[in-house]
Amino acid sequence: MASSSGTKKERAPPPRRQSKAMRQAQKMFVDVQDEDSSAIDSELVPSSLAAIAPVLRVANQIEKDNPRVAYLCRFYAFEKAHRMDPPSSGRGVRQFKTYLLHKLEKEEEETRPQLARTDPKEIMAYYQNFYNEKIKEGQYAKKPEEMAMILQIASVLYDVLKIVVPTEKVDDQTHRYAEDVQRKREQYEHYNILPLNAVGAKAAIMELPEIKAALHALQNVQNLPKPSVHSTNAPHDFPEERSKSIFDILDWLSSVFGFQKGNVANQREHLILLLANMDVRKRDLVVYTQLRSSTVQKLMDKIFKNYWSWCKYLCCEQNTRIPQGSHKQQLQLIYIGLYLLIWGEASNIRFMPECICYIFHKMAEDVNGILFGNVHPVTGDTYHRSQMAAPDEEKFLRTVITPIYQVLRKEAKRNNGGKASHSRWRNYDDLNEYFWSSKCLSLKWPTGLKEEFSVHSDVMPNKVPASKSKPKTNFVEARTFWHLYRSFDRMWIFFIMAFQAMVIVAWAPDGSPAALFDEDVFRSVLTIFITQAFLNLLQAALDIALSFNAWRSLKFTQILRYLLKFAVAAVWAAILPICYASSVQNSTRLVKFFSNLTESWQSQGSLYNYAVAIYLMPNILAALLFFLPQFKRIMERSSSHIVTLFMWWAQPKLYVGRGLHEGMSQLLKYTLFWILLLICKLAFSYYVEILPLIGPSKSIIGPSKSIMKLHVDNYEWHEFFPNVTHNIGVVIAIWAPIVLVYIMDTQIWYSIFSTLFGGIHGALSHLGEIRTIGMLRSRFQSVPTAFCRRLVPSSDVDTKGRYMDKAMERRNFASFSHVWNEFIESMRAEDLISNEDRDLLLVPYSSNDVSVVQWPPFLLAGKIPIALDMAKDFKEKEDTDLFKKIKKDYYMRSAVVECYETLREIIYGLLEDETDRNIVRQICYDVDIFIQQHKFLNEFRMNRMPSLGEKLEKFLKLLLSEYDAVDVYKSQIINVLQDIMEIILQDIMVNGFKILERYHVQIQSNYKKEQRFERLNIALTQNKSWREKVVRLHLLFTVKESAINVPTNLDARRRITFFTNSLFMNIPSAPKVRDMISFSVLTPYYREDVLYSVDELYKENEDGISTLFYLQKIYPDEWMNFQKRINDPKLNYSDDDKKEATRHWVSYRGQTLSRTVRGMMYYKHALELQCFLESAGDYASFGGYRTMESSQGNERVQALGDMKFTYVVSCQLLGALKTSNDPRDRRHYNDILNLMIMYPSLRVAYIDEREEFVNGRSHIFYYSVLLKGGNSYNTEIYRIKLPGPPTDIGEGKPENQNHAIVFTRGEALQTIDMNQDNYFEEAFKMRNVLEEFLKSPSGQREPTILGLREHIFTGSVSSLAWFMSNQETSFVTISQRILANPLRVRFHYGHSDIFDRIFHITRGGISKASKTINLSEDVFAGMNSTLRGGYITHHEYIQVGKGRDVGMNQISLVEAKVANGNGEQTLSRDVYRLGHRLDFFRMLSFYFTTVGFYLSSMVTVLTVYMFLYGRFYMVMSGLEREILENLSIHQSKALEQALVTQSVFQLGLLLVLPMVMEIGLEKGFCSALGDFIVMQLQLASVFFTFQLGTKVHYFGRTILHGDSKFRATGREFVVFHAKFSENYRLYSRSHFVKGLELVILLVLYQIYGHSYRSSNLYLFITSSLWFLVGSWLFGPFVFNPSGFDWQKTVDDWTDWKRWMGNRGGIGMHPDRSWESWWDGEQEHLKFSNIRGRILEIILVLRFFIYQYGIVYHLDIAHRSKNILVYGLSWLVLVTTLLVLKMVSVGRRRFGTNFQLMCTILKALIFLGFMSVMTDLFVICSLTISDLFATVLAFLPTGWALLLIGQVCRPLFKAIGFWDPIKELAKAYEYIIGFLLFAAIAILSWFPFVSEFQTRLLFNQAFSRGLQISMILSGRKD
Repeated sequence: MASSSGTKKERAPPPRRQSKAMRQAQKMFVDVQDEDSSAIDSELVPSSLAAIAPVLRVANQIEKDNPRVAYLCRFYAFEKAHRMDPPSSGRGVRQFKTYLLHKLEKEEEETRPQLARTDPKEIMAYYQNFYNEKIKEGQYAKKPEEMAMILQIASVLYDVLKIVVPTEKVDDQTHRYAEDVQRKREQYEHYNILPLNAVGAKAAIMELPEIKAALHALQNVQNLPKPSVHSTNAPHDFPEERSKSIFDILDWLSSVFGFQKGNVANQREHLILLLANMDVRKRDLVVYTQLRSSTVQKLMDKIFKNYWSWCKYLCCEQNTRIPQGSHKQQLQLIYIGLYLLIWGEASNIRFMPECICYIFHKMAEDVNGILFGNVHPVTGDTYHRSQMAAPDEEKFLRTVITPIYQVLRKEAKRNNGGKASHSRWRNYDDLNEYFWSSKCLSLKWPTGLKEEFSVHSDVMPNKVPASKSKPKTNFVEARTFWHLYRSFDRMWIFFIMAFQAMVIVAWAPDGSPAALFDEDVFRSVLTIFITQAFLNLLQAALDIALSFNAWRSLKFTQILRYLLKFAVAAVWAAILPICYASSVQNSTRLVKFFSNLTESWQSQGSLYNYAVAIYLMPNILAALLFFLPQFKRIMERSSSHIVTLFMWWAQPKLYVGRGLHEGMSQLLKYTLFWILLLICKLAFSYYVEILPLIGPSKSIIGPSKSIMKLHVDNYEWHEFFPNVTHNIGVVIAIWAPIVLVYIMDTQIWYSIFSTLFGGIHGALSHLGEIRTIGMLRSRFQSVPTAFCRRLVPSSDVDTKGRYMDKAMERRNFASFSHVWNEFIESMRAEDLISNEDRDLLLVPYSSNDVSVVQWPPFLLAGKIPIALDMAKDFKEKEDTDLFKKIKKDYYMRSAVVECYETLREIIYGLLEDETDRNIVRQICYDVDIFIQQHKFLNEFRMNRMPSLGEKLEKFLKLLLSEYDAVDVYKSQIINVLQDIMEIILQDIMVNGFKILERYHVQIQSNYKKEQRFERLNIALTQNKSWREKVVRLHLLFTVKESAINVPTNLDARRRITFFTNSLFMNIPSAPKVRDMISFSVLTPYYREDVLYSVDELYKENEDGISTLFYLQKIYPDEWMNFQKRINDPKLNYSDDDKKEATRHWVSYRGQTLSRTVRGMMYYKHALELQCFLESAGDYASFGGYRTMESSQGNERVQALGDMKFTYVVSCQLLGALKTSNDPRDRRHYNDILNLMIMYPSLRVAYIDEREEFVNGRSHIFYYSVLLKGGNSYNTEIYRIKLPGPPTDIGEGKPENQNHAIVFTRGEALQTIDMNQDNYFEEAFKMRNVLEEFLKSPSGQREPTILGLREHIFTGSVSSLAWFMSNQETSFVTISQRILANPLRVRFHYGHSDIFDRIFHITRGGISKASKTINLSEDVFAGMNSTLRGGYITHHEYIQVGKGRDVGMNQISLVEAKVANGNGEQTLSRDVYRLGHRLDFFRMLSFYFTTVGFYLSSMVTVLTVYMFLYGRFYMVMSGLEREILENLSIHQSKALEQALVTQSVFQLGLLLVLPMVMEIGLEKGFCSALGDFIVMQLQLASVFFTFQLGTKVHYFGRTILHGDSKFRATGREFVVFHAKFSENYRLYSRSHFVKGLELVILLVLYQIYGHSYRSSNLYLFITSSLWFLVGSWLFGPFVFNPSGFDWQKTVDDWTDWKRWMGNRGGIGMHPDRSWESWWDGEQEHLKFSNIRGRILEIILVLRFFIYQYGIVYHLDIAHRSKNILVYGLSWLVLVTTLLVLKMVSVGRRRFGTNFQLMCTILKALIFLGFMSVMTDLFVICSLTISDLFATVLAFLPTGWALLLIGQVCRPLFKAIGFWDPIKELAKAYEYIIGFLLFAAIAILSWFPFVSEFQTRLLFNQAFSRGLQISMILSGRKD
């Protein structure tokens, strides 16, 4: 081993023999070592030994240079690890030590010193050489990050040197080197964007004046008191040291309050960049030395707007005051820095913005006390300017943040993983809203936080007595459907009152709306206010009941308001009916008593009318304020006691939700929208739904009879109330479906109106004006102008939009050409287009060589050949006519002129002989002069032009060809060139011989013997720019008209057309890069795919289909382009390079992190190009952006890009991926590392879980860490300690975003999810869209969220993906368009929106994270922004790519998650507050675009159930027959028509209108119609109907029981067959059970019903229901690849039986056992509240009606109506169940030991059964039909008993009856599975069904490829 002389401790030599532990360690690390052996030891260090990781990394870095020194470094690391953890008690320490020890033994033998004979001399010599070569010589030449890495290596080497070399043998020179390294290390730290401490070679970004000014302002620490530190050694020396350590204002704050070093460094850079970016905007750069005072004030206004509002709300004085005579800017920066430092270290408390306001309030108070010597408000002590410094850098974390975090964590434990009732634990909102009360100001600082928030239990909520646990704050998320009424009571009251009024009017004799003017009818209509009074009473009761758990946290005034509201509502509910009754005849005595008291009032008018007038006064006042939005906004935000008292009754005072009223213009827009919609909806409901039912319900022969008075004598079952005079059951059966349709059809009308308004709005926004390549060709001439007007900074363009001169026009076209060419090159790099397509689309960077604009060759395709033919065939003699025909086609004229001038330049450049040049010059002169004199056709023979064209084509092709022999190549060119000149001079030019004669004389006089045109400059053919001209000229000559279809790739066409179309839309003017708003992009990452591995590419499924094969068939043209690219000999790809490129090609077509990162880094690319175009000036016209060679200019461009853009990927589990034993996880880590190296601007944040020893005990600490890429390694930039595991509190994704948001920069923040992409051309428009933040429409507030449209890029994967793509496209375009304008209710849907970063980080962040309730965290971000005064817009001139799930099961899981999220939204305080704070019409918009959509979907399904159960009741009871056979009822036809209405809505076809409209706008309405037809042929209706069931099931179950959770779908390509058992597990309860229930209802209705059999409407009514049933039962199998393949069906049957037969138990996964799955399916019932259980049982009771109705229709019943018939049926059922139980028990207990007895018992039971059945058939007249009917009767009853048993599981377990319930459940599962399998097996029997399904699911190429793959893999079936 290495020499250890000079060390202080003895070390035992390492063992020579491998122990068992060593061998295990080798086995453990071998997999990782195979991946990257050079990095294994440094990257997989256990967390408790993190200090040795830099040492091992240095060893890896220097190993190639000196293996022996690397060995010594590892030896030092091993020794240090042993000192840190001697007993190896840390996790993974023992294994790592063993591995490292084995490696040291091996290296000791293999390595030898190179520079000296001994190890001490070796390390010393290497250290000195390293210093001289790397540090001494490189400190002024190397970049700061390179120097930081070098100095770190030097520091580690010195540490190793001190261990290896005895102290006395270390020479002075080495000591001096070490001291110099130590000094320099403080100057060269690893940095993020700004190398603030770097010396030597200055980074370009540090030379920017705005950075210097911001840094200077921040470093102003004059007059700040220096904090003192207690020191026992040398206290008199400390002040000097402290003064040196205070670097700037943030450093001073850190020393006072104890902020972490990493937090301070992070926020320092954050603040500098904020100040610099805001200050440089519109700033003169010539004189730029300091910040403008307005910049700091503006930043302070933005950061503290919420704090000042909070202080105003609590009526407390702000602590950001600026005393007279103080340094204003310095004090403002202190406040800003303090807030940012608090926020940067707040961890999970960042979700509690008012809590942060409180913390800042208290700490700012301390700051004021220190600076101005104020008196402490609590202790009464006076602050001293020489304030004691914080004892350590974790004081703030320990004393302020951690106590609050501990409360959060305890509450998180009490929620039981989100399964406990929301009312039993406090979430983020509850704890934050505590700070909305002024009592928070009286807390003792800082210890009072923990005391006030403490809870009494860390575990289950039921263990905390309700009286002792802390109450909810302001709101309780009770799990009940009543929230839908409570949150939107105004809407429900309106619709109920409207329904009542319409029924009353329709009930009038004439049934006309004019009847409203009849006195009696009008009096009856006025009863709607009585209804309103009772509904208000219900609302008041719900307010009390649902908020009861929060009463202990409410103010007395709030409780008083609830009670008074209830009392007043109760009084009105009593007064109005009494007053109304007094106005009608036959009043009761009580009414007459009140009438006598008010007789004088009645003499003047109706008492009821007066009462109604008084009752409506608040509504009238509200209506007046509705049209005064500005006044109402002022009132709601006022702190005046009078206004507060006035508003107190209208709505409770809350911190959020005040002043949410829009301006008058916007209010009128959405009011008009809803008034028109409601008029149409109510008219439709009246004439189509209500009026047709009035007749059947009201009239029979004679005006006094009605269905309600119809007496029925012949019931067909036992009627419990046979003498009832009002047939309420009939009325309910008839009216219930129509009432449900009335509730639901507003959603349909909204869909229609939003489609119309959205379509009109889109058309007015110029969407779809350029949607094809043909349309692009026709308008391309105006594209450069539009580009310069929209995307070039306004300083370069005249304000009128016209260019100033010709030079400016060319410069602007050059700018366009740069961007256009980069756009085209990016598509080529993405393999969307081929090299040929690229050449046809590129534009020359400069047009200085020719007199016309050089358009892309695809526009000039075929123009030259056509022009040549035109000239050849031209018979006239006038030049004007020929040129007029050519000029008529603008592009033809451009092509002709360009060809002529370019050919002249090419030939002229090739010729070396001056005489040859003169000949060419003379020819051109003649051409020009004859054209001017209109003699061109007289002097030139046009019939020889085609031959010239052929020669020119050959000449250009020859110039571009490769050659080996220069002489041969030159002679070929000379021959062709001479042919060309001969044709021109002798064949085409009439007088060409004169030119030859003239120059022939000169030749003779010069005595030259060589031929003409022999002296050529062949070297010119290698000039790049010259070759580009030749290439372009060759294209113009050779390209045919087929090039008009370039590009052929559909995605490339889409991108080109959308980009050019967007240039004509309303885009804000582009600012200069320096003036633009800075922004960041944040992407949360969990464990998704980063880059597909080679194995994953070639791994085949059961059909022999690999992912690579699949993509080759889906993207055949892109695969071909890719193959051409990697096989290009110029690029020289090796085999390994090709494999890696293939990995990228596949990954860029999936939903991977690498695709997302590549897309987002286009922002940086676009910014750098924009900087280049602005700074290059005229240079931009020459050579282009890609030829820029100036390193200085390049560094400046990169510096500006870094200052404006930051990209952070929040890889929450990166540390776990690095140390995981799973090869897939480790591969993900390596791929992320490679991404950081590939993209230097990429930053990765992760949560580091580190084990540390405190007082000898192991503790786990958590850190937020920011990394950037280095040379093969990542480099840590910032490390911020956290109070605990951040992701244990709330939902994973928002917590992941929250921990990383502190590392983002800029004023804007774009949230990008892992399934998104971006494009270069769209990234170029980013600075334009950011300008929207500065726009304030109509003088209102500025936007806080900018919504962007998305392109769904997964649409081509399969038919399902296409369906989802169209659906999602309509949602992110036309739906968002109408939500933003005019409805003003757009929120944050999805992840491509851009946030006003400062607004949101001061108001809770970009998402909400409370467990379960905020499952849809993105939507809540928009709600929170709106409630806090934000304003959200939507913009469609820019788009971001987005992937969607492409498989049936994946899509269903996503739909389930979204439905869960909407169910939780229904319960949330955000929805409640928006429902009450928005005005009536915005509230309608909000409802129908969020939870209302899901409720309408549920009502759609409930309508089907209500209709069928109503029919079932009428059929089974005999009421239907009685009504139809009663001749007195003559209006049954109207009843039929009314029932058809619900069938139309049930089909839901109108919901596809937005989809058709958007496709029509962007692709043309013919294409939209074609796509719609194709979608229907591909069974899109089946898919959408199936997903309707998914939405309804999970939405309803969430509100009823809970069970919301994140459902991971995976984003893989679905090319595999899902087994039947998997589909069964997913859809059994949501679809299959419900579908079979509807089947039974329809069958029974078919068998026993008698209505509509002669009507065509009957078929229409039931066919829609059968379609629904078929979709629900067979949808998963229709869209399952190879779902009807016979062999797959057989395999699925075997797998399903195995799954059903496996027993469950602890550890058994649901995928492997039915029993485990069944137990998990009841999970939601375990945590359901009593309300949910009772309602579940009530819903189950419907299944008992089957048995009751059917048994009376059995032949064996002999038409008996006695109740004993029903009782006997129960006896039969119970007997059957007992017999089956006996058989089951006997087989289980005696089947092994008493087989004979079991056989005899079974035989006896069988004989007994046969004898009983024989008796029943012979004696009791039992029939076969009775047997089938009995099965249909008993199956639902058994299912009901089973469901009740599941709800009452604890009870049945207690009485020992749970096992029979489980066996009954299993029997039902077998029945359901068999029924489904029977249908699948029948379809699978026919081969054509499987083939049809394959072609249905995938495109034609893949269907063909699938069959080929089967054959190649040996599968002939």
